[in-house]
This record gives sequence, C-alpha cells and structure tokens, in this order.
Amino acid sequence: MDLRILEIASHTENNKIIEDFTYKSKHKNPLCGDEMEIRLIIKDDIIKDMGYQCKSCVYCQASVSLLSRKIKGINIEEIKTFITQSEKLFDDVKISIDKHWKDFREIFIKKNLNRKECLLLPLKTIFKVIKNK
Repeated sequence: MDLRILEIASHTENNKIIEDFTYKSKHKNPLCGDEMEIRLIIKDDIIKDMGYQCKSCVYCQASVSLLSRKIKGINIEEIKTFITQSEKLFDDVKISIDKHWKDFREIFIKKNLNRKECLLLPLKTIFKVIKNK
C-alpha cells in the first residue's frame, strides 16, 4: 500500500457530525460495500463546512479526507466541474484541472485504477447533493 494514501487518510479533522447541516447525502459502493455519509452547510452556493462519516477502506478515507479539506469556501459550480473531470485523471490523459484540485493527482492515478470506485465514492456522494443546485 502507498504510504501517501495512509498519510492523506490520517487527516481526520472533518470526520465529524454536523448537526446544523443544510444538505446530507449517503452513498454506497455496490462493488465493495464502502458506505459514506456527507453533511454540508451550503450558503449562497458556497460550501461553508463539510463533515463526513464512513465505513470504508483507506483509499476511500484518503479521498474523502482530501475532499473535505479542499471543498470549503468553494463555489458548487467549480466543484461540479472538478467532479466531472476527476474520472479522467486515472487514464493518464493530459487534462486541465484547476490548481486547487492538483493534490488529487497524487491518488487518482493509473496505479490505483483497481481502487477507482473507492476513491470516487466521496465525489459521487457530494455530486448527489450539488448536481441539481
């Protein structure tokens, strides 16, 4: 296992329950059973806070940890753009993503292709909330 995945997953400051959330989303990976719940505070289309809880592998935990640190203060349209492009990062294709999201290039790589669904679960969970906003 990649030590960088473990390091990223160890940042658990947003593994919390937000009681005064404005949106909540749950999602389950049908392939492996990973489960994710994300609670958000969204005001004026900006993510103000995010809390997550998951029963998942370390790859999913790394992805949600990174997402939870990158998403705060960001407009939902920018988040939608990143999420729709994120799957392409696994393909070794040159795609342009905003530098704010560049840390995902470390884990969304061809080497982790067999854990793609685990890594994308947090993004899919967020997308369920923001896709119609």
